[in-house]
Amino acid sequence: MTKATITEIRERFDNDVERFSNLETGQVSTIDATISLEVLTEAAKRINPKATNLLDIGCGGGNYSLKMLSKLSNLNCTLIDLSKPMLDKAFARISKETDGDVKIIQGDIRDVVLQNDSYDIILAGAVLHHLRDDADWELVFAKLFEALSKGGCLMISDLVREDSEVLNDYFREKYGDYLVNVGGQDYKSKIFDYIEKEDTPRPLFYQLDLMRRVGFRSIEILHKNICFSAYGGIK
Repeated sequence: MTKATITEIRERFDNDVERFSNLETGQVSTIDATISLEVLTEAAKRINPKATNLLDIGCGGGNYSLKMLSKLSNLNCTLIDLSKPMLDKAFARISKETDGDVKIIQGDIRDVVLQNDSYDIILAGAVLHHLRDDADWELVFAKLFEALSKGGCLMISDLVREDSEVLNDYFREKYGDYLVNVGGQDYKSKIFDYIEKEDTPRPLFYQLDLMRRVGFRSIEILHKNICFSAYGGIK
């Protein structure tokens, strides 16, 4: 199947703002979303208790930044997303929770210019699986590493695949069972169609190895359940 274009992905998210701005519905298709959100933000707080600048890529409706602000108040927040309606929603929600500056940038993380050594915490929630080839992955990880201040952390929660096709098939079955339990067979089919059309997840250890190659000095797996994981690195 030909993968969706960036325009097609943006248009889908433009039309789904309310769902992705609600913690009860926005992450329901992600196994252990609540756990991942908690451990990512708590780890980031403990790594950088005096953080002042946050970058949230693929911010959606702002759930990850809001969770981070519940632990470290008054951060300056830079929000990046393909969807302007998502950014507008995130800006409105986040501006109420911080006295820091809130900046929105509409664009593809591959194209957005980031200033080096600028962010204490970078959050990437359910966004990197939209990257395509090795060049995309290498570009983005290197860009995010350079954008971090020394001692800063990149925290990721995402869909991942396995190196073993046997295990990949098994985890797909288990994920399918989860989706049926959440919303029925039609819901499972809808989510699997999205993944097939839009996503190109990479194995967890592919990403961790890449993080080490671009320069991260400490790399951590915070949580993994079937085909979803929370992980990160410290510059």
